[in-house]
Order: sequence, then structure tokens, then C-alpha cells
Amino acid sequence: MDELELLKKDWKKDENSRYPKLSYNEIYKMILKKSSSIVKWIFIISILEFVFWILISFAFKNTDYNKRFESYHAENIMIPIIILSYIILIYFFYKFYMNYKTISATDNAKILMENILKTRQTVRQYVGFNIVFMAISAFVTLGIQFNRDEEMLSLIEKASANGEVFKFYAITIILTLVLLGVLIAIILGFYYLIYGILLKRLNKNYSELKKLEV
Repeated sequence: MDELELLKKDWKKDENSRYPKLSYNEIYKMILKKSSSIVKWIFIISILEFVFWILISFAFKNTDYNKRFESYHAENIMIPIIILSYIILIYFFYKFYMNYKTISATDNAKILMENILKTRQTVRQYVGFNIVFMAISAFVTLGIQFNRDEEMLSLIEKASANGEVFKFYAITIILTLVLLGVLIAIILGFYYLIYGILLKRLNKNYSELKKLEV
């Protein structure tokens, strides 16, 4: 059982209890410290995740697929999307950092509860953005290939000559959706393991604060 839970159960009991009797403020400070630590780790992990994907992009920079994609000369499409994604990610990093600073400086249980809810919302928005951006990027990339990849154009031309162009597009899009679904499931699993565990602990702190406020 969590140390805070043991102390909270013993709170307001008689002085002969085997656990130290803590005041409301002392229990609140413990919850505040735990919440601040959790939000700090959310911020740190989001930065580490960003660095990880940057390293992955550099690792695959010289692959055949990447070189082939560069031959499409789609910089006018991809660069604005990448810049926009970086701007949005920087916004989320800023929000995570400010959530940490705000929670660390909170001296009121009600305000701390509100800040915990804001942090939960920010994490969910961050995860949602990453998933949506991944889906948009996949279909933008597919659209570029449909229009600029010579091999793809040749396949489309053959399918059109055989009267199966709709079938070709349908199969390609379905395969893309399946692969995208698998990738999203893997990433959501990662988010659940990392951010989910942290949010679960944050939710527990929120529940403890509600009990203190009763």
C-alpha cells in the first residue's frame, strides 16, 4: 500500500496509532510533491521522445526509400508540414513545462486539482496531435507518390488500361490504412505504458485531494 494511503488512513485517528499523525497541510504537501514530480517526468519524457524521433529520422536519411522520396521534389509540401508540426510540438513542450512550474508553486488544494485536470487534458491533446499528424503525413506522402512516383504512375496507367484503376486505388488505400492502424496501435501502446502510468498516478493524487477537501 502507498505510504500516503497509510498515512491518510491513519489521519485523525487516536494518538496511539503506529503511524505518524499528520496535519492536513502536511498531507497536502506530500500530494503536491508527488504531483510535481509526475508532471516533471511528463515534460522530460516528451522531450526525450522528440529527440528519439529526430535520431530515427537521421538514421533513415540515407535509406533507399528516403532518397527516392527526395527525388519527388516535394519540399514545398513537406517542409511547411514539418515546420508546423515543430511549432505545435514546441507549444506542447511549453505547456508541459508551465504545468510543472504551476503545480510546483501551487499552495491551494482546489487550484492543484484544477492544474492536475489541465495537465491530463494537455497530455491527451498531445497524444491526439501525434496520432492525427501521423495519419495526415501518411496520406500526404501517399498522395505525393500517386502524383510523382514513376513506378506508381506506371502501375496506375496499367490499372487504368485494364479498367481496374478504382480497384488499384482502393487496395493501396486499404493497405495504407492497415499499416497505419498497426503503427498507431503500437504507438498508443507506448503512450499507454508511459503517459498512461503517469496519468494514473496523477489521477490517484487528484482523488486524494478530493477526499481531503470533503
